[in-house]
Amino acid sequence: MDYILQPWPWYVSGPLLAMIMFVLIYFGKTFGMSSNLRTLCSIAGAGKKTKFFDFDWKSQRWNLVVVLGAIIGGFIAHFLLSNPVDIDLNPVTVERLSELGFENAGKSLLPAELYSWEAAFSLKGLSILIIGGFLVGFGTRYAGGCTSGHAITGLSSLQLPSLIAVIGFFLGGLIMIHLLFPLIFG
Repeated sequence: MDYILQPWPWYVSGPLLAMIMFVLIYFGKTFGMSSNLRTLCSIAGAGKKTKFFDFDWKSQRWNLVVVLGAIIGGFIAHFLLSNPVDIDLNPVTVERLSELGFENAGKSLLPAELYSWEAAFSLKGLSILIIGGFLVGFGTRYAGGCTSGHAITGLSSLQLPSLIAVIGFFLGGLIMIHLLFPLIFG
């Protein structure tokens, strides 16, 4: 059980991910979570109103199983396999987060200042959820896929647009954490 509770080393998780990608590529499938939203909209009948959603959604049922597995896996990981120990954060990071109002930095993976119901239903929290949701949805559609689709499927099939997208994801993350995060929470 201790082995399951610890992060898996690269030489276990990397080859497992590579094997999954070889199987997907062999069967002509692409992996990505955002494509499931298109599938769900198609199932709900959006194809009658918009051409983008008018496709054979039944061919994507396997990807809906991936989403279900991610939900069930997340539930099991959180409620049955969580290791309730402090997170080993750099002291400088803890200090900077404390300056931004995060009282228990390093004590939880999900800080209450961001992930509590009180934070979510505050004006700032709702604004972050609505604006962030719009930007993620727009960005996913504009980039032709989500981070998992580009970083896992796109890079493993050597697609240049996916490499550009992944570089953009990292640059966006750096801009967010170093420039925008202090403005939002400072």
